[in-house]
Amino acid sequence: MLRDKEMLFLVDAVTSLSGCKLNVYDWGIDICYSGAQKCLSVPPGLSPITFSEKALKVLNSKASKVQSWYLDLTMIRRYWGTERVYHHTAPISMIFALREGLRIILEDGLEERFGGHETLGGHLNSGLLELGFKLFAQEGYRLPMLSSVIVPDGVSDQEIRSRLLDDYGIEVGVGLGKTKGKIWRIGLMGETCKRQNIHALLSALRDLVR
Repeated sequence: MLRDKEMLFLVDAVTSLSGCKLNVYDWGIDICYSGAQKCLSVPPGLSPITFSEKALKVLNSKASKVQSWYLDLTMIRRYWGTERVYHHTAPISMIFALREGLRIILEDGLEERFGGHETLGGHLNSGLLELGFKLFAQEGYRLPMLSSVIVPDGVSDQEIRSRLLDDYGIEVGVGLGKTKGKIWRIGLMGETCKRQNIHALLSALRDLVR
């Protein structure tokens, strides 16, 4: 734990928020941020973020002025505080959309939602393994809502992804950086985490890669 250390514990929860357990306080996370468009399943553009008291002390003790207006957290904090210092025009429609997305999540139940991602993520991985794909992420570092798989030898990355999109209406993410052209990133997040979506993808791949 880093509670008594000078360093801050920052967590990127863009993919995982509301898809699996994320105990920000119990785990001693100082800064945690996410995105609205993945497991929260609302329009993109908002980035939920939270700070611990420890992180706020570091922020408040900053000696130099923040150079970027866009991510000036000192000003954003004052914007949301009692001072109401202007920083931006609030995206009201997106905030209402986020509220509705959170309402649906709580109505479904967090544990049920976590379990659904875990079960269906495992189902997707099993189906991909049967088709000759290999999981890229090591055991213990995998997320149920995002499967990264190694493209088998003899399978054209560009051709198969293009046909999936054009013929079946299914979009698969490419690898990034050194993994470009070598792996696929298949999302199973929030409202897209449905058994019928998994069956549609696996059925299409059986037609295309056999």
